[in-house]
Amino acid sequence: MLSAILAAAAVIAGCDLETPSGQPGCTRQAVDALPINRIQVIGSHNSYKLAIGPGAMAILRSASPTQALALDYSHPPLAEQLDAGARQLEIDILSDPEGGRYASPMAMKMVPGDPPFDLTPLKGKGLKVLHVPDIDFRASCSLFTTCLANVRAWSVAHPNHVPLLLLINLKEGPGIPGGTTSPNFDVAAFDQMDAEIRSVFPKTAIITPDSVQGKYPTLREAVGAGAWPRLKAARGKVIFALDAGKEAVAIYRGDRKSLEGRVLFINTDPMSPAAGYATLNEPQTLTSEIATALAAGVIVRTRADADTVEARKGDRSRQAAAFASGAQYISTDYMKPDPRLGDYEAHLPGGGVARLNPVTAK
Repeated sequence: MLSAILAAAAVIAGCDLETPSGQPGCTRQAVDALPINRIQVIGSHNSYKLAIGPGAMAILRSASPTQALALDYSHPPLAEQLDAGARQLEIDILSDPEGGRYASPMAMKMVPGDPPFDLTPLKGKGLKVLHVPDIDFRASCSLFTTCLANVRAWSVAHPNHVPLLLLINLKEGPGIPGGTTSPNFDVAAFDQMDAEIRSVFPKTAIITPDSVQGKYPTLREAVGAGAWPRLKAARGKVIFALDAGKEAVAIYRGDRKSLEGRVLFINTDPMSPAAGYATLNEPQTLTSEIATALAAGVIVRTRADADTVEARKGDRSRQAAAFASGAQYISTDYMKPDPRLGDYEAHLPGGGVARLNPVTAK
């Protein structure tokens, strides 16, 4: 164990942790000895999202120009993003107990064939994936299980990847005025979420709260003691995290002491017995909160840009703050530039897929 710790301590900045070069300070042995909270990677926000149809976008611009600007982005299929170096993906899910709730979007009725989109997956039961019902419903995978299967297939084909974070965001409540309302997630819906994940990913492919907690009394005590797995054991695996409000998180956790038996880590206070993950999306204003979470051993996700604002201004100050913060997972809408907006993009400083974390590796 001591030799592994010493080897890990010798890893140099500039070493790509996914494919170490073998040079001094960048050997596979040294890199694999690192706990996974000592890395930093980049990924995408609303990773499933396709562009809103041009006719629907024109309607949205006339009704709400600000919202139209904020929603005017898209991503390629999940496997393409992973091929390009994304190691964090975000999937929005919606409950659909009876099936078909989202299968007749208002925009498709107002602007038929704008362009064509296959609504068939939205007609059956199962958790659905889309951004805003009725208007921003186009996704590269409309069923949660399809998105999961796409990620699983890529992961199996790339067994040495550093652990992926799949951030699960809930869509609940009203959408656009006069449109579809999404049911709130209850215990049954959360149980379905866990079950759908387990139907695609075997237990051995997931880093669960239980696997990190081990024999510690709580998850918080485990991560505080450095119980995150080393890269050697974590390669080819996925971490799932629930990005939701306090009420939904409380329902998912239930009366558990930590997260016993659950698949997902939850976004919660670093002092909670269930702490292991935190969403802190504002790296310029939440600097102290990020630092507190990292010091507690919690894994953090933050955002390099949001609502197309930074891309339209060519402003990289937020992404610089995100990388410097030490958050392990940095999310962007621009792993590649949008040629309509200029050359704004976000990538790891120094390049590569995974780097030594500038804060937690110290």
